[in-house]
Amino acid sequence: MSTGGPQARVPFTSEDYAARMRRAVADATRAGLDGLLVMPGPELVWLTGYRPTAITERLTVLVLTPDREPTLLVPTLERPDAEAAVGAPGLDIVDWADGEDPFARAAALVRAGATMGISDSAWAMHLIGVQDAVPGSSYRSLTQSLPMLRAVKDAAELARLEAAGAAADATYEQILGVRFAGRKETDVAADLARMLREFGHEQVDFTVVGSGPNGADPHHEAGHRTIEVGDAIVLDFGGLLDGYGSDTSRTVCVGEPSAEIRQVHEVVRLAQQAGVEAVRPGVACQEIDRAARAVITDAGYGERFIHRTGHGIGTTTHEPPYMIEGEEQPLVPGMCFSVEPGIYLPGRFGVRIEDIVTVTESGGQRFNNTSRDLHVVE
Repeated sequence: MSTGGPQARVPFTSEDYAARMRRAVADATRAGLDGLLVMPGPELVWLTGYRPTAITERLTVLVLTPDREPTLLVPTLERPDAEAAVGAPGLDIVDWADGEDPFARAAALVRAGATMGISDSAWAMHLIGVQDAVPGSSYRSLTQSLPMLRAVKDAAELARLEAAGAAADATYEQILGVRFAGRKETDVAADLARMLREFGHEQVDFTVVGSGPNGADPHHEAGHRTIEVGDAIVLDFGGLLDGYGSDTSRTVCVGEPSAEIRQVHEVVRLAQQAGVEAVRPGVACQEIDRAARAVITDAGYGERFIHRTGHGIGTTTHEPPYMIEGEEQPLVPGMCFSVEPGIYLPGRFGVRIEDIVTVTESGGQRFNNTSRDLHVVE
């Protein structure tokens, strides 16, 4: 796998988008829905290729129902952008002008009394406006009603996720060469963001740099703490490359690690390996969590592993499925998610190791391939 420079784009075809919309309608029907209302956000991009340049109070909505062609309702002033961006054939684009009632236009596309799925990114004012305009209608969130809608990736999506993982790996390899001691966490975070962009990311979503006691906070935002010799540092970073997510974590140490840091790191490394080895088709998501958690619990740190083992990734860096106790959804080839156990010792340090893994026909394949050993930095 290459780790140098921006990766070549894998284009989506018009049939890719058309197939996704057909799948969405079929999944909605099986879930007892009469159709879907998709507002600007990751679902709209995934289904049509259209990402409005500005998400505003003006209503934009894709309406998918079994009894009509897919229809995208957009403001008149944004119609040219929509026509240029939409990749799906057979998608009917209609517009509404300022001064018109957009909800009346939307109501013409939804039958009275319908139960519709609606994207989680919908503004409340848009949901309420459509609901008031369509008598007897009701709405369910897509995350609740169709949590696996985007979970199984096609070949082109897998290629983009692989490229994003390779770019994150290249970023990690490069960050190991910078100086840590005596610099602020924010300085290293800025280096990570710059490197992610240099390796092709158009969007950086997070650059966690948790040094010393700050590493015991899993979602610590890089702050003004000065990094010291002896610190364990949790590095967790990612974003979007060509519209698809990267997310990786490694823990490094400034100078020679203490025996305790080495011990805890080894427990987390073994837990992460156990979680990855548990990945195979048909296994429930919760089994990945159980496999990783058992290693940490057996080592005596069970109460210090305080989050789920993983989350899905695709057009967003966090999405279903989730590797957590109680999630009985079976793994399917093409699903992609993180495996990221951690141990967090308040006031002292934390350790987390994270790879993105995809389900194959026979097991799991990592999209992150940098060393998971404890690396010493300066």
